[in-house]
Amino acid sequence: MDSTPHGAAVTAAGFGVKGPRGWAFRNIDFTAGPGSLIAVQGPSGSGRTGLLLALTGRMKSAAGTAEVGGLPLPKKKAAVRSVTALAHVPGVAELDPALTVGEHLRERALLQGRFGGSLRALLRPRQERRAAARALVDAALSAAGLDLETLPKGIRTSVRDLERLEALRLSVALALIGGPRLLAVDDTDLKLSDDERAAAWRMLHGLAAAGTTVLAVCSEPPEGDADVVLVRTGSQPEPSSPEGAPGTPTATPDAPDATDTADTAAGKGGEAGEAAEGSETAEGGEAGEGSQSGPSGSDGTSSADNTDSTPAGAPATDGHDDEEGAADALAETGRA
Repeated sequence: MDSTPHGAAVTAAGFGVKGPRGWAFRNIDFTAGPGSLIAVQGPSGSGRTGLLLALTGRMKSAAGTAEVGGLPLPKKKAAVRSVTALAHVPGVAELDPALTVGEHLRERALLQGRFGGSLRALLRPRQERRAAARALVDAALSAAGLDLETLPKGIRTSVRDLERLEALRLSVALALIGGPRLLAVDDTDLKLSDDERAAAWRMLHGLAAAGTTVLAVCSEPPEGDADVVLVRTGSQPEPSSPEGAPGTPTATPDAPDATDTADTAAGKGGEAGEAAEGSETAEGGEAGEGSQSGPSGSDGTSSADNTDSTPAGAPATDGHDDEEGAADALAETGRA
């Protein structure tokens, strides 16, 4: 097991996920140290989100090997899920446009306090738990660069009224409340202006510099940035036996953990009353009960080289097959 205090090292060799109609992605090779910023680049349908889900233990791999924080995949998927968090993943970990910023924060803090902390933390006096939750939420907002005072209605602003960059920052802040060693962010630069894209990468660089390993899916990585580990997805050759031959590996996507969709409906049901005791910072209220603070770690540098080679006699494939494989592999996660 990785002894690094916070950020998780990530490695992959010949890593791939396969759906019923083909490969979602394959032949992924890279190495990234703790506290690295990993940019996953590729066109839509090239398996970028599938790679993000597989490296966070939410989807079962079909070929190759990978490790996150010393935990092998897919053997230790549950352990990997416990040290990773998802942000901005449509259909898996996305914001509810009907909720306000404050409701999302209270809900996530409440879930973290109930399921993310130790039993000893749950036995502390309520005021101590609330104070710890407020500190945790404030630290996450600060790390994500989201200033509640600049929002149209402060903490009462609805998600549907947020700008795209503000929504990205909120999603990242919610994920950081759990203190993950690896933060995986999907669609990082989707429909952002040049200035917004630069601001998003500055935020992710800051998180990596603070010790959290960041895995970010993007269309275009920051130019000329030597600190970014670049991983490319796309059409790649068959790594092993021909389609349908004996021994060809297959993979089945895994459903995401309930705790990774903290920005869904937990605060809307029977616990809504208790969640109301959570954070309402703009109105003088308090954050939802929580107990775990995110530790800080050391920076890490790394390099990556995602190369592919064509084995002798391997059949030819095209990008269309890969796109179909990616769509199938994501179907059960709601991303198809």
